[in-house]
Amino acid sequence: MNYMKIILAVIATSVSVPAVAQDTVVMGSGGGYPPFGFFDASGELKGFDIDIGNALCDAMEVTCTWVATDWDGMIPALNANKFDTIIASMAITEERSKVVSFTNPYYFNAARLVAAKDSGITGGMPADLKGKTVGTQSGTLEVKILEKYFPETEVKLYAQLDDALLDLGTGRIDLVLASQFVIGDWLAKGDGACCEFVGDAYRADGVTGTGIAVRQSDTELKDALNAALAKIVANGTYDRIRAEYFDFDIMTPPKFASELFQ
Repeated sequence: MNYMKIILAVIATSVSVPAVAQDTVVMGSGGGYPPFGFFDASGELKGFDIDIGNALCDAMEVTCTWVATDWDGMIPALNANKFDTIIASMAITEERSKVVSFTNPYYFNAARLVAAKDSGITGGMPADLKGKTVGTQSGTLEVKILEKYFPETEVKLYAQLDDALLDLGTGRIDLVLASQFVIGDWLAKGDGACCEFVGDAYRADGVTGTGIAVRQSDTELKDALNAALAKIVANGTYDRIRAEYFDFDIMTPPKFASELFQ
């Protein structure tokens, strides 16, 4: 008899998700961050973030609708009532928490470098990257990591991570720093055959995890989302979705950048 399954089943039935006033929750996300958010061949928004969002709406017994928007404009759009939540792999930071509220983490991200297999680059420490050009997506925490810990590295910013990876594949830049999940997905595909991970994985200092953002006034929705997250973790829905995208645990926090570079 599997007592763990019995315990989780009991927990799942005991999690109460508070009702929200609205029948529909409009969720904002982005389509340029596979496997978390991307557009399929028919132009439909897909990915881990989308599946988790839909599962949360099911647990809250509301209808989900999705709005895709550019990364840089997500928080202003949320506060302008263009949608009710942001579920787009957004890291929980002190700066962002001044203008939005976050749910509990629904996964922990980590940044990692990737380089061409024939580049001769084997390490990911600041001394290894002196004089190199590293690409990353603008507006992300990877930008702050590079600026703080890699002062002798040239940083090239891109509106979309796909463009940075394209330049890496064609040799226009030396490395890319981005989520290890997104890079791992790219490496597993044909375009990523050129390249490989270098150095260790780490998360930005002060990041407590990846959460769902809501307007600071929407405490009811935040409470319902937290309860819904607890429910889908307890009843196994979360792990089923996670297993479709990743064959490893994504709820264990990685080391901070400061633990490696200082």
